[in-house]
Amino acid sequence: QLQLVESGGGLVQPGGSLRLSCAASGFTLKDYAIGWFRQAPGKEREGVSCISRSRDHTIYADSVKGRFTSSRDNAENTVYLQIDSLSPEDTAVYYCAAVRPRYNPNLCALLPGLFDSWGQGTQVTVSS
Repeated sequence: QLQLVESGGGLVQPGGSLRLSCAASGFTLKDYAIGWFRQAPGKEREGVSCISRSRDHTIYADSVKGRFTSSRDNAENTVYLQIDSLSPEDTAVYYCAAVRPRYNPNLCALLPGLFDSWGQGTQVTVSS
């Protein structure tokens, strides 16, 4: 059974940093594109990053470009999201999601409907 588990969230002051982890069990992450999404209270789920299976293609939402960095550690079967220069507007539950591309190894998009396996989320709260 495919399972994704996020960790690394917490309470951080504005300007701080966190590194979120997305660990996979039951499947090999290197065969999947991995997206990061977030959802704040009362708002729709928002895509923030996607890293393709090939690792040659990574995309970011405009709101996080230059502050968020997604990376893979295939040996650890884990994907990371480094988030820097945090602001209160980044407060949300952060989710990782996976999809296995059938034809295009560079498949990646900030579209929740593209992904078919989701983690339970990790809370990030930015507050002084």
